[in-house]
Amino acid sequence: MTKDSNIVDVLCVGYACVDINFNAPHHPASDEKVRALSMHSCGGGPASNAAVAISRLGGQAAFAGYLGRDAFGDAHLMELLEAGVQTTGVDRGDAATPVAAITIKPDGERSIVDYRAPTALAPENMISLSTQPARVLLVDGHQPLLSIKLVEEARLLGIPSVLDAGSVHDGTMSLYNKVDYLISSEKFAHQFSGEEDPRKALASFDGTAPFTAVTWGSDGVYWQDDEGQHHMPAFDIEAVDTTGAGDAFHGAFALGLAQVMELRTNLRRACATAALTCLKVGARSALPDRARVEALCEV
Repeated sequence: MTKDSNIVDVLCVGYACVDINFNAPHHPASDEKVRALSMHSCGGGPASNAAVAISRLGGQAAFAGYLGRDAFGDAHLMELLEAGVQTTGVDRGDAATPVAAITIKPDGERSIVDYRAPTALAPENMISLSTQPARVLLVDGHQPLLSIKLVEEARLLGIPSVLDAGSVHDGTMSLYNKVDYLISSEKFAHQFSGEEDPRKALASFDGTAPFTAVTWGSDGVYWQDDEGQHHMPAFDIEAVDTTGAGDAFHGAFALGLAQVMELRTNLRRACATAALTCLKVGARSALPDRARVEALCEV
């Protein structure tokens, strides 16, 4: 397809919010007030971050989800457009744009408090793969009705579908056994299986999807196929902020599927994209471009 074709590499469906990032010496204890060392605000959300990651890697991405008709929504929509993400699937309504307050410790570990109104959801018929064709569908479970419809549509059209399973909730549990690629966070895997060991947690996904994998923080990624379980170590970095690393991984992996990339090469690029995202504060502003990712992959 030519660059101006109607088809995109990946349609990313799910959550869009605004992240307010506070760098602090430690996470606050009960009834404790902590003075932040710095503050940074940017767009966030697994699917919307993945869309921007894809664009920075040189791919074409579209985002479908919800933003409020407020200043936060205006700012986030502008970020997506400036990144080159197609936004015809964005629904805007009277419910406030979701907001997340993220406290980041010096070692890069984080805690998050977020708010999303129950009505901050895009309608089920907001978009389809006939009006927004894509080579790959990526969903994060935060727009469950729309995502289920699109996953079913993708199956009929032979389009690969990927689930970014960040945690166990109604949305991810309605999708985890319906997609072609189930790629879970450590949190989801532990909640789903009750296992602390990544290989045992991964084994609990047997039969749920044709391809299953779990990202395990600084330990890298584990996946299983017909030949058994496999492991790829993470890149050795000094993390500044781990926010958005999983979003970056999923976006890069979905783009690799669209580009028909060999599996191990795809996973290595996804790991590199995630690692580089940890080197700056704020998920959206930290997402790397293709040149930096390619340079790290060559190391």
